[in-house]
Amino acid sequence: MIKKISLLVLFICLLFGLFSPVTVSADSGLAVTDSSAEMDFPMRLIFNLSAESDVTITDIRLCYVVQRMEHAQIYSEIYVGFEPLKIVTTQWVWDMRKTGGLPPGSSVDYWWQVTDAGGKEVRTTPARIQIEDNRYDWRRITEGDVALFWYHGSDAFAEELMAAAQTALSRLAEDTGAELENPVRFYIYANSADLRGSMIYPQEWTGGVAFTRYGIIAIGIEPNLRDVDWGKRVIAHELTHLVIHQVTFNPYSDLPTWLDEGLAMTSEGELTSSFTNALAAARNDNTLISVRSLASPFSAYAEESLLAYAESYRLVEYLIDNYGRDKMFELLNTFKEGSGYDEALEKVYGFDMDGLNTLWRASLETVAVP
Repeated sequence: MIKKISLLVLFICLLFGLFSPVTVSADSGLAVTDSSAEMDFPMRLIFNLSAESDVTITDIRLCYVVQRMEHAQIYSEIYVGFEPLKIVTTQWVWDMRKTGGLPPGSSVDYWWQVTDAGGKEVRTTPARIQIEDNRYDWRRITEGDVALFWYHGSDAFAEELMAAAQTALSRLAEDTGAELENPVRFYIYANSADLRGSMIYPQEWTGGVAFTRYGIIAIGIEPNLRDVDWGKRVIAHELTHLVIHQVTFNPYSDLPTWLDEGLAMTSEGELTSSFTNALAAARNDNTLISVRSLASPFSAYAEESLLAYAESYRLVEYLIDNYGRDKMFELLNTFKEGSGYDEALEKVYGFDMDGLNTLWRASLETVAVP
């Protein structure tokens, strides 16, 4: 059973190597003679150990750290079962069907602690295993802090997607002042089926996913005109979520959904007709969703969700157009400090969510909704 040791800062993470540890021994003759890890992507991660001593080995523990954004670095500790002997070979299998998987491009640092009947203990040097989807032969292009991996399609295909990512970053910085704080990796699968094959129990409709704490985005995009156009919008959308997550990361609260999704929608470019039609119909029928309701997760019903995304786009557009880039950046920084939804708006703009709701709806009376 995994035992979580919370709020333990692992300063030794700075010293982690990229290779498996070599033999580690104590003066007593207790030694780790072999240690390795292997990934059966995406289902399991297998840790192997061989150790020997001049007396019976009584305790073996595996410790590991998943590398991702955390408020405090923590590690997991596993008590590994084995038959107590002087020479022991054992393993522990992390079955991700039970815990959820890790995205391609992520990594895990691990080490072993072994104790014998004489009370001697050895601890191996921390090692790192990179989690990769080795079902495919990946190619890579890099621009700035963005790396894009793909295995199907031409170089021009990958370059077009990279250009979309760079355009989205530029637009986001211009509108909000928010920029990448840590590198990001894109994994472009040849289609949605290949993408879902990289995940544990994915939804049938999954076409793209942002692993914001890992700085990783995976999308299924076929190299044809229709899919590429769709893919460029998804890249902009998910990349914005990732940037905003980095900029506002805090242990206290998240962004209101309308702000998070509205920023991602504006990064895509102009609203498509399905969204503008939903917004126009709700305005005519007086069925617009309130800003306070939009702060919560959106409805699972398609029509309500479509309207929620459209309104979020227009709300963010209203704030940027009327109050400017600097105010939006101030709002994001206020949320980073852990401020509540109403408190953040009051501090930056002088009104809460109800006030924003009133002002935004009034603006619709003077501006035609496309």
